[in-house]
Amino acid sequence: MNFASDNTAAIAPDILKAIAAVNEGFVLGYGNDPVTRDVEKRLCAFFGREVAAFLVPTGTAANSLALAHLTPPWNGVLCHANAHINTDECGAPEFFGHGMKLIGLPGDHGKLQLETIAAAIERYSGHSPHQVNAASVSITQATEAGTIYRVEEIAAIATAAHAAGLKVHMDGARFLNALARLNVGPAEATWKAGVDVLSFGATKGGALAAEAVVFFDPKLAAMMPERRKRAGHLFSKHRFLAAQFEAFLNDDYGLKLARHANAMADLLAARLKAAGIQILWPVEANLVFAAMPKALDAKLRAAGAAYYVRRSEGLAEGEMLVRMVTSFATREDEVENFASLIQKR
Repeated sequence: MNFASDNTAAIAPDILKAIAAVNEGFVLGYGNDPVTRDVEKRLCAFFGREVAAFLVPTGTAANSLALAHLTPPWNGVLCHANAHINTDECGAPEFFGHGMKLIGLPGDHGKLQLETIAAAIERYSGHSPHQVNAASVSITQATEAGTIYRVEEIAAIATAAHAAGLKVHMDGARFLNALARLNVGPAEATWKAGVDVLSFGATKGGALAAEAVVFFDPKLAAMMPERRKRAGHLFSKHRFLAAQFEAFLNDDYGLKLARHANAMADLLAARLKAAGIQILWPVEANLVFAAMPKALDAKLRAAGAAYYVRRSEGLAEGEMLVRMVTSFATREDEVENFASLIQKR
């Protein structure tokens, strides 16, 4: 009954096999190997256009290098106040961006609204050289609240950003969970909607450590190889990064894993609701946020359940905000056992 994070799951079987399969012989390093060339072609096919992709081992590296590439040190990034880049990356975007500023904005259910972004663009424009002006917008898909941006929402945000000369970055640590829920193609959910750069995550989806910074205009990626190398994120034994993405993309494997994780989140939310537990935000990816009675929390933990407690405001006395995350490895019987403990309270 481990719902702490999708990072707590093991490596998905096909990805582990892929890593083992390339663990033979001698191969050129630093991305000069056949597996990396194959993954680059697969990513172009996956998104339906020529892209420039750079593999790194962590989502923090992917987000930070992407934003640093889009945003000069004297400019800022508009993002949700609770975005992962703003709350859980220990200042890494600012570090790799040599002091660029993250500008956190409010938004219900973890999402930025068009009106909020338009007002922020107006506020953080002009008054140069005294003010930090916005150079990019970063949206998270799926969000830290487990919600997702619809294609039309992404397109509206991108249109407003581009009209003001800003680039659009998408933190896609759970991109395939969102894609599975939207039931649209990866092109429609990214570059066709106006996204310039995607941090495409595989780690939370079942990989060991594999993320891709995907530029939908290869010209925008000029000097990105040097930026990645200078940051210490160019793997020498690069084939082991590439093998993970090769398996992740093969036969829609990553999407199948994401659909299972989403389905387990749906089941978990349904069982919690049936037991009288309040679900706080729409369950649209593989995250469930609930108002948990503190007494029940103690019982669940004593039975071996794992999840995270988040800071909360506005909950009733004696309740806490609990985040539960399902993964490709979550089993239906785990969810049912967890639910039975709640029903017996």
